[in-house]
Amino acid sequence: MSEQFTGRHFLMIIAAFFAVIIAVNVTMAVYANRSWTGFVVRNSYVAGLEFNRKAREYREQMALGWHTGFEGGDGTLRFAIADRDGRPVKLKTGSATFRRPVSDAQDTTLALAPDADGALTAPFALADGVWIVEIEADAGRQLPWRETHRIVVKNGAFE
Repeated sequence: MSEQFTGRHFLMIIAAFFAVIIAVNVTMAVYANRSWTGFVVRNSYVAGLEFNRKAREYREQMALGWHTGFEGGDGTLRFAIADRDGRPVKLKTGSATFRRPVSDAQDTTLALAPDADGALTAPFALADGVWIVEIEADAGRQLPWRETHRIVVKNGAFE
């Protein structure tokens, strides 16, 4: 026996359609809320002032003409600086802060120590994936050397 399509069936289909849309939206909102807090900076005015100061320091740093080397593999992170003529700059101490681009759950900071060549090294073990690393090193200047890299870690090494 065949049942005819009625207005009641049409209303049930429309209601089911909107129920699915609402359920998907609620699910996405819950996942978004759990995965990112939305927190960027505590005070946007202060962050703007910091940006100007950091931009000025970066221009001064680039005017030195120094070149850096940054590599990671076999469980060791290495950061080195060479001056304009290619001579190594002896680094005293430093740090490398690793952050995921979308979450702060795995953020980690490594203390870097000088090796015999004047470069900075530290043992490291990071999960595979994309990382943003901020390096700060004491190169004997008034201000520390700062730079940021976006890296991909695969099988314990930078790609």
